[in-house]
Order: sequence, then C-alpha cells, then structure tokens
Amino acid sequence: MTLPSLITMSPWLYWVSFLAYAVTVLSLVAVIVSENRNPLKSLAWITVLTTFPVGGLILYIFFGRSIKNTRMISRRKRRRLLQSESREEPSDYSDSLKSLSPVSRQQIELARSLAAAPVYTDNRVEIFADGREKFARLKEDLKNARHTILLQYYIFESDKIGSEIADILIAKAKEGVKVRVIYDHIGSIKVRNRFFKTMREAGVEIYPFFRVVFPIFATRINWRNHRKICVIDGRIGYIGGMNIADRYLDGGKFESWHDLHLRVAGPAVAAFHYSFAVDWNFMGNQLIEPMPSGTPFRESGLKGAMQLVTAGPTGEWSNIGMVMLKAIGNAKKRVWIQTPYFLPTEGLLRALQAAALARVDVRVMMPARSDSAILTHASYSYVKECLRAGIKIYLFERGMLHSKMMVVDDDFATVGSTNFDFRSFEHNFESNLFIYSTQVNEALRRRFMIDQADSRRLNAAEWRRRPLSQRMLESVVRLLSPIL
Repeated sequence: MTLPSLITMSPWLYWVSFLAYAVTVLSLVAVIVSENRNPLKSLAWITVLTTFPVGGLILYIFFGRSIKNTRMISRRKRRRLLQSESREEPSDYSDSLKSLSPVSRQQIELARSLAAAPVYTDNRVEIFADGREKFARLKEDLKNARHTILLQYYIFESDKIGSEIADILIAKAKEGVKVRVIYDHIGSIKVRNRFFKTMREAGVEIYPFFRVVFPIFATRINWRNHRKICVIDGRIGYIGGMNIADRYLDGGKFESWHDLHLRVAGPAVAAFHYSFAVDWNFMGNQLIEPMPSGTPFRESGLKGAMQLVTAGPTGEWSNIGMVMLKAIGNAKKRVWIQTPYFLPTEGLLRALQAAALARVDVRVMMPARSDSAILTHASYSYVKECLRAGIKIYLFERGMLHSKMMVVDDDFATVGSTNFDFRSFEHNFESNLFIYSTQVNEALRRRFMIDQADSRRLNAAEWRRRPLSQRMLESVVRLLSPIL
C-alpha cells in the first residue's frame, strides 16, 4: 500500500478504532452496572473507563473483572468428598460449647451458613511466633510422615529453608509417601522453575495455582492463592501467616520478621484436607480422597473448638470478613488486631469505630515500616479516623510485623492468612482458623502484649503534626486501596 493510500485510509482507521473502543467501554460499563457491586466501587471503575482512554481499559482487564459465583468444584465431586471425609460434627458438640458465650455460638452458626464450616471440638493447638520454632516442628512432622503430605504456600522460596523443605519432600516421595504441593505462581514468581522441576522429577506432585502466562496473563494476575496450609497423614495440620522463606528466620531486610502460625492436631485437620482438595481439584487435578481415620493419638497443646473458614473471589460472600464483622459487632470487652497492612473495608472500619465509641478496648497493631512502602502509606491514611473514634493504634518498631490475628473478648480468636485489607477480603483465596477457646484467647493476648512492648502508641496530636507531603501522599495512595 502506498503512502498516499495510508494517509487516505487513516481517518477511517481512526474512526473505526474509536467506535470499537467506545463500544467496548460501554459494554464494560453495562457489565459493571448489571453486577450490582458496591456503588462507590462501580462509580470508580466507570470513571476510570470513561476518563482514561486505553489506560482505564487496561486497568479494568487486570484488576476490575469479577469471578464471583464461579464453582471451584462440581456438585458431584463436592458430595463425593463430603461423603468420604470426616466433616460431620460430633453429636455432642453443643454440650462441648456450652461454656462459650452466646455470641460465640452465634458466630459459629454464621460461619456454618457462609462457608458450610463444621465446628470441631477436642483439638489441640500449638502457637508459633518464631520462625525457627515453627520450621523445626514442621520439618520433624514432615520427616515422620508415613502416608500423605499436602503442602500449600503462597511463597515457596528456593533459599536455605526452602531447599531444606524441598529435600525432605523429595526424600519422603522416594519412600513412597504421596506428596502434593501447591504454590502461588505470582507469590513465587521470582523462584527459578528448576527448583520446582527438581521436586517434580523426584516424584513430588507440585503445581502452581493460577499459572500466569500469556495470553491469559491479564485474566489471573489479580487473583492469588494466599493460603498457607499443610496436612500430614490427615492427623496434623499447619495454618497461619508464615510462608517458606529465610526471612522468617533471619528477618531479611528487617531486624526481625514477626508472624504467627498454628500447629493443629485433632478432628479439625479434616477441614484442612478438604480445603486443599478443593484447590487441587480446581487446578484440574484428580480429586484427593481423604485418609481413613487412624488410631487416635494424644497430642499436647491448648484445647479448643475450631472452624476452618475459607474465602476467595469465587465466593458469593466475603466469608472471613463477614465473620470478623460479626465478631467485632458482638464485642463487649476487647478487639485486638495484628495485621501487616491495615486497609479495612468501609463496613469493618465502621464496626471498629462503633465498638471503640461504645467503650470496647479496640487496638490495632501494624508495622511502623512494612515490606511495601505503598501499603504503609495506604494503611496510615486510616489512622486519623481510628484515633478520632478512640481506637488505639500501635506501630511495631522491632522489625516487620506480619501476623494476622484478631482476639475478641475472652473466648474467640482467629489466626490465618488473611490481612486486614481489601485484597485479602475481596481478591485473594484465604483461609483462617476461627478458634473458640479461653486458653487460646489468653495465649494470643499474651503474645499481643509482648509485641505491644516493642511498639509505639500513636496519639492524635502527634499524628496531626506529620508533614503535609506525607498526608497528601497517604490520601492519594488510599484511592488505590481496593486494588493494592
């Protein structure tokens, strides 16, 4: 085609391109409106699409799409898994929970309604606030595995501790133990494929969750499997906030890296298996049948009733966020929260403010400096509103605080993978253990107080004196909170 003809055709190409873009944007606006999302969020996306040509469309493709009500497992397979798995509540569970407050029993019913989460009694739990202790215990349990190992982590680094775990998994696979591993592709994006390939070649069944490759890159990057679950022989389970990485041992670029992880023994481990099996099946793998119940064995640790609640962008409800909202609203004495990032939804922020204004002891602890400068500034943008309502804000100063924990009153607590932010509540696949136990509640309160001694409490006068440039940056970054 000659240059004159190109010049002649260019206006037509321009108008055809413009018309195609306009139709695409209008179609997306119609989709957003028809989905009946939060009005503020819908208006924000409509504004972005109509105000920022091309760029707004790219942002929406990456961060605006919804996969709500997508089925992670077929009804037939779900029934098969439920029938074969020991997810039945004990017949005397109501007697076991009589010592709990009425509000805790109400929260149990809410979690059952939202996530079909059975409550299991007579479990034992160990709390790890130190990475060395947690990984030493985990390695011991992995080495003692006889039948199955199910391992799921957001980040599985190829560093020293990651290599040690990988070597154990390879050795167990060679012994005939069935070893299955899920890692998040985005969370472990920096890890060389050779690290995972070595395990796969040795007999470990290992797969990335939502592998991000072109051309489906844009359809998956915003949804991440943030869960950290391990099941050993169907008897021992691990859950919490620690990934597999050396920073949980040496602090990485921080003085120290603080996190919480739980080791659970008892009937509740069946729920851990169920969660892993659903994710495994969602990735296109064969359904994992649970192990037959073995001979009961005694374990030490704190005793408590438990529910494992999972949530993700495919669900109809924000399961974990809704149970937390109910717990905060029911609080009579205290609500203590530890989180690395504090970007609450509007409902959770109002619930915390209402509790504090009602003279409930509400405390929020976050790191003075997190591993993300953007998220630190975004978290700080909520401080003023919290202080005005009487919420006590503590900035942890002895390293990176990565714990995800909430303690309410005397008999309820939750620990898991869920950060107190938009991403965890709306975009990530998360799992939290909801624990109804005065023993566990008291132990976590003691842990909170130990960390509080290494924290600085903010006051309103001090906060008002921070530089104008910092306040402006916080306000700008806050606009991005729903997609951070």
